[in-house]
Amino acid sequence: MTAKTTPLLDDQLCFALYSAGLAMNKVYRKLLRKLGLTYPQYLVMLVLWERDGVTVSDIGARLFLDSATLTPLLKRLEAAGLVARKRAAQDERQVLVSLTGAGRAMRADAAAVQEGVICAAACVPADLPLLKRQLESLRGALADHTGEADRGDKAA
Repeated sequence: MTAKTTPLLDDQLCFALYSAGLAMNKVYRKLLRKLGLTYPQYLVMLVLWERDGVTVSDIGARLFLDSATLTPLLKRLEAAGLVARKRAAQDERQVLVSLTGAGRAMRADAAAVQEGVICAAACVPADLPLLKRQLESLRGALADHTGEADRGDKAA
């Protein structure tokens, strides 16, 4: 390989996404500490604040997570008194997840998280929708390439 064809770390899109993700997670970790949530728990709470009383599989589809990953996470949220899980009456194979009063009340405090992320990212709020659409488009193209459905905006 010549020097021109040798891949350089700084030229890699994957590294830019990976390192930006690490930095974003550090910001979220600091902001979510006040709520007592991890980032994956916060994502579950966001899903439930949008639509309460959904199945574990609905949450998994929305977050691109399988039930083996979600179950321990949901158990911790339940132990914290933020969600309740129960079997669906019409199909006992399905588990419904609902917010408790404490989980619903947390939503107001969580509003500060998004503001903190925007501030930390030093972004102009008007620029964020375009950046978000570009990332969703990238995710969709990559999902198409790997043969996986891009379920993020369509599920739940």
